[in-house]
Amino acid sequence: MTLPQSHFRDLYDRSPDPWRISVGWYERRKRALALAALPRERFRRVFEPGCGNGELTAQLALRADEVIAWDGVERAVLTCRARLGAAPAAGRVDVRAATVPDEWPDGEFDLVVLSELGYYLDADNLDAVLRRTVAGLEPDGVLLAVHWRHPAPGYPRTGDEVHAAIADVAGLHPLASYRDEDFALDVLVRGPAAPQSVARAQGVIA
Repeated sequence: MTLPQSHFRDLYDRSPDPWRISVGWYERRKRALALAALPRERFRRVFEPGCGNGELTAQLALRADEVIAWDGVERAVLTCRARLGAAPAAGRVDVRAATVPDEWPDGEFDLVVLSELGYYLDADNLDAVLRRTVAGLEPDGVLLAVHWRHPAPGYPRTGDEVHAAIADVAGLHPLASYRDEDFALDVLVRGPAAPQSVARAQGVIA
């Protein structure tokens, strides 16, 4: 069963930063690795469902013309907006309370970010999110997926199971991957063939 929004509302009622995302080297390092793994310096339009308190959102805004950031908890949305209000490029971000996969933004994206989201979803909802992700990506659009790997009692699945499901999605091809004991990170590109390396795409090599 997908975890209900009441679970997350209870967490945010107890703390504005339930997972301590805004503090500590672990989270800063994870964000840095995720952002460094992206194959392009800039993106046109980014979708980040499950944006939480906006720490990653603020970094994405520095590299995008537009970011659509959603979270199912109103308190998280308010925290995200406050975080962006003190950050450069805050005007590039549209933050609202909404949940996937029942809702999905209009238009296409050249980057979709699924960060610490997939293990909250049951099989049907995860499948729907991945199908809508592929359908919503532009040709050569990028999916960035990052998930915690340690056991999390009560979650519908593990982070490794989420990434195994992503690897099986038709129409997405792996570009980069990172694993350590704590988290999994994958970058995939939509298209009929394997994506170019970053060096080749940038003309560093022929």
